[in-house]
Amino acid sequence: MSEGATTGAVRHRPPRGVLLLGATTPLGRSLCAELLADPSIQAVLAVALESWEEAKLPADPRLTYQQVDLTRPRRMHRLLFGAARDLGVDVLVHIAMHRAYESGARVHAQNVEALRWILTLSERHPTLRRLVFRSSVEVYRVQENLPTLITEDHPLDFSTEAPQWVRDRVEADVLACMRMGMSPVEVAVLRCSELLAPGSGSQLHDYLSAPFCLRSAGFDPMLNVLSLEDATRAFLLAIRAGGTQGIFNIPGADTLPLAECIRRSGRHSVPLPGPLLAPAYRLRRRFAGSQFSYRIYRGRFHFAAILDGTRAREVLGYVPQHPLQWPVGP
Repeated sequence: MSEGATTGAVRHRPPRGVLLLGATTPLGRSLCAELLADPSIQAVLAVALESWEEAKLPADPRLTYQQVDLTRPRRMHRLLFGAARDLGVDVLVHIAMHRAYESGARVHAQNVEALRWILTLSERHPTLRRLVFRSSVEVYRVQENLPTLITEDHPLDFSTEAPQWVRDRVEADVLACMRMGMSPVEVAVLRCSELLAPGSGSQLHDYLSAPFCLRSAGFDPMLNVLSLEDATRAFLLAIRAGGTQGIFNIPGADTLPLAECIRRSGRHSVPLPGPLLAPAYRLRRRFAGSQFSYRIYRGRFHFAAILDGTRAREVLGYVPQHPLQWPVGP
């Protein structure tokens, strides 16, 4: 099946039960609240590494919470063929990925190998029928000779020089896409614009948290950013879109130049020659504890990358409706 292919007609229907991996992320908490607000959903099985006290999820008799390390195959098997089967879970939502500043074999195991196990186990699961996976705009290659309006068939970034954060996301995205049409489980991959929200792991959010934002002199690329409200709505639509699978770009309602993002955040824009940016941000990470990586975000400082949301609009019924409230959090 080609990239972005879909099967069948959309039949928006509530799931019986939802298994949510990454439930303590900002998007996970928002999804939990919205799923529990739907009385037709019988069970929500929320999974993360934090304790119940740390998770800060809604108290609801339909919510079951489990601490599970996704890098442990036996724990994953026990989760799927234990609680998920017993609760009749029919949709799995995977939004659990390590953040940009983390790397190594264990990080790769959660970012990539956990998805591989999930896909394999799902195919022989008695109740699961649908998997919704969160991917991101960062999987796309961004360079001068490529279109700035990105459709689902835009080239991916397969560069071996890319940081692990990017390589892991590309590998996981491709893993999920390869099972479309080859598995009894419907697979939907949502390639989201950058979710600009506190605690979301957004590189841009961390960049905008500094009093002075260094940027490449002579460049002011257009950015598209996604609000938590629109991200939540996109996933709810994908969860309910029975009979469809494929890749869907999820843009946000805000498209604006980098300099305008800085201005709306109440920060000071400081243009610098390109060669000075990398060492400047290395110093920032060392002395200020910043999570922002210039190496990861370098292409976005120079070239626009705007997701085309036509397929999500036509198939899922998703249209971004919630512009950001600037400035975006602390």
